[in-house]
Amino acid sequence: MRSALPPLGPPVSRDRVIASFPKWYTSDACLQLKEHFHGQVSAACQLRSTGTVGLKLSKVVVVGDLYVGKTSLIHRFCKNVFDRDYKATIGVDFEIERFEIAGVPYGLQIWDTAGQEKFKCIASAYYRGAEVIIMTFDLCDMQTLEHTRQWLQDALRENEPGSSFLFLVGTKKDLLPGAACEQVEAEAVRLAGEMQAEYWSVSAKTGENVTAFFSRVAALAFEQSVLQELARRDSVRPQLGDGALIRMEGCPSESQGSKKPSSLGCC
Repeated sequence: MRSALPPLGPPVSRDRVIASFPKWYTSDACLQLKEHFHGQVSAACQLRSTGTVGLKLSKVVVVGDLYVGKTSLIHRFCKNVFDRDYKATIGVDFEIERFEIAGVPYGLQIWDTAGQEKFKCIASAYYRGAEVIIMTFDLCDMQTLEHTRQWLQDALRENEPGSSFLFLVGTKKDLLPGAACEQVEAEAVRLAGEMQAEYWSVSAKTGENVTAFFSRVAALAFEQSVLQELARRDSVRPQLGDGALIRMEGCPSESQGSKKPSSLGCC
């Protein structure tokens, strides 16, 4: 049921409006198999009770070897363009993309990091605080798939364990014939399982799966943000009978040696 409350924030393009939970690419390597938002999240969105979630940007970092197509992937999604002659990213760059998810505004800050070894020390400084880490590789180059292990280690070194959603993304899907693509994907799905990451194959050239992929990223990050906001709200809500939060006038403080009152009116 759609909320009767007016929309928050400026309108976004139609393909950035997410009303239902986006589906995974393959059930063999996905983070969640469910098809709907968490019940608490849906209720909070209908009531427009998501706190500061609508004001925040979730940080997404995209890592991978040089020339696997990180910049092409980001530009296809954010600008709907494809350029065969992108220059290598120097250091880092980022794009901000706005969504409306279940009626609530939400944004991704997508960081494009350099794949060259000489820029690693610069790029790694921007990994910190990533809510989503996307490891990219070229479907036509199996060595780049193997290298995603090290990229993941580098990114996780800058973040708390379990704090980031992980995605393994094969690029240049348009360049690989069906049977060959299936063979590479099977190996990538196996590796994604080891990494506890969700797997996707995309093509920045044709746009295949690009919008679907980033919609999935946004939905998972958004849901997690709302659940964290609700948990924080519950943790600071005063509880009746908690003497540490509610004191009656005239009650002695604990610093004076009094016992903690067990109920209202007991001093």
